[in-house]
Amino acid sequence: MAARARNDLRESIMADVDRDSRSDDRLAEVFRVLGDRVRLSILRQLAEVDELSCASLESTLPVSKPTISYHTKLLRQAGLISVRKQGRNYFYRLDREAFRRLTEGLAGFGPHPRLLVDGEPVDVSSLVQRHRDRARSRPVRPGANGQVVSLLTW
Repeated sequence: MAARARNDLRESIMADVDRDSRSDDRLAEVFRVLGDRVRLSILRQLAEVDELSCASLESTLPVSKPTISYHTKLLRQAGLISVRKQGRNYFYRLDREAFRRLTEGLAGFGPHPRLLVDGEPVDVSSLVQRHRDRARSRPVRPGANGQVVSLLTW
């Protein structure tokens, strides 16, 4: 039951990243979790392998086992990692799908350049492609030294 509740929480957090301003609190929580060197180190290590044991983290991190447990708990609650228990050992795995959704959600924060012509937005990519197509079909003339030079026109 507890695993299901954690999965529901993780899905809820990551789904909210894609939503409107209601997701701001959740996104701020994810960033708070990412804002710690130990947790970032855990994520980096998990990104390099499929699964990592708690004992492996103990040998690579300069913190105690209870501190590792605390950090992995926060990463699990944020939906960034999952945990598997086998006997007395815990194994952690980066939730790559959740991480992908997070980065895609963040892509919306980047600048989106817009070109306005007479106050109307213009698709810049189509203008660039049109310019490239014209450049391929430009007339050419021999230059002063006999080289063929493309005439640049706009």
